[in-house]
Amino acid sequence: MNAAAAAVFEERAEPGQWLSLALALLVHVVLALVLVFGVRWQNRPPEAVSVELWEAPQAAPLPAVKPKPLPKVEPPAPPPAPKPEPRIEKPDIVEKAPPPKPLPKVEPPAPPPAPKPEPRIEKPDIVQKAPPPKPKPVAKPEPLKPEVTEAEKQLKEAAAREQASLVLDRERQAIAEQLKREAAQASAAASARALEGWIARIRGKIRGNILLPEGIKGNPEAIFDVVQLPTGEVLSVKLRKSSGHAGYDQAVERAILKSSPLPRPDRPEQFRRELELKFRPLDAV
Repeated sequence: MNAAAAAVFEERAEPGQWLSLALALLVHVVLALVLVFGVRWQNRPPEAVSVELWEAPQAAPLPAVKPKPLPKVEPPAPPPAPKPEPRIEKPDIVEKAPPPKPLPKVEPPAPPPAPKPEPRIEKPDIVQKAPPPKPKPVAKPEPLKPEVTEAEKQLKEAAAREQASLVLDRERQAIAEQLKREAAQASAAASARALEGWIARIRGKIRGNILLPEGIKGNPEAIFDVVQLPTGEVLSVKLRKSSGHAGYDQAVERAILKSSPLPRPDRPEQFRRELELKFRPLDAV
């Protein structure tokens, strides 16, 4: 079966074989013609070259080649001149003269009127009249006083009493404020004296425990900040200002700690938690 099929396919000719061959030949012929004519069309004649020789050639002279004349370049034509605008002549206007006016009629002047005789005025005898009496000054009437009713009187009296009461109240208030200020000042002074007495008792107790070192010159001042409890026990001692003598500062600090508990104030409201204590070697208190 396979051999028979192969034989059939081998014997069968391909369709269009001659047609394709003819078309191929035709294409080659057309291409050859295009190449030949295209090369001929592109060939140009050689351009003429002028050569100047210094010596006469020995060989026979070549025929002279006339150079091609260059094309003449014509200058551009000038633009046309603008046409002049037509001049319109104005016609002469002849003004007509106005007609002459008629002359006015001149009438003869009227004769002047005859002057009238002036009347004669007789001057009367001048009699001096006595000056008129001066008018007496008229007394100006006094302005009428408004009548004051009983109700208005009562209102005025009530307003006066209220004004006086306000003045008394202000005076009393001023006196009371003055008394309060004086009482506050007296209380502050008494409190200050009591505070000074309490601090003096504290300083006296501390001074009794100070052992003065040797070699102190002058009367230097040492200031300490002391913090205490309401019972008088000393919590801390801090030197704020040194006296310049370290031995004296240390002696005062030891005396403060040794004096704990410190004396308490006479009244509890006078207590101060923080105290500022000043000490000098020569002070009695």
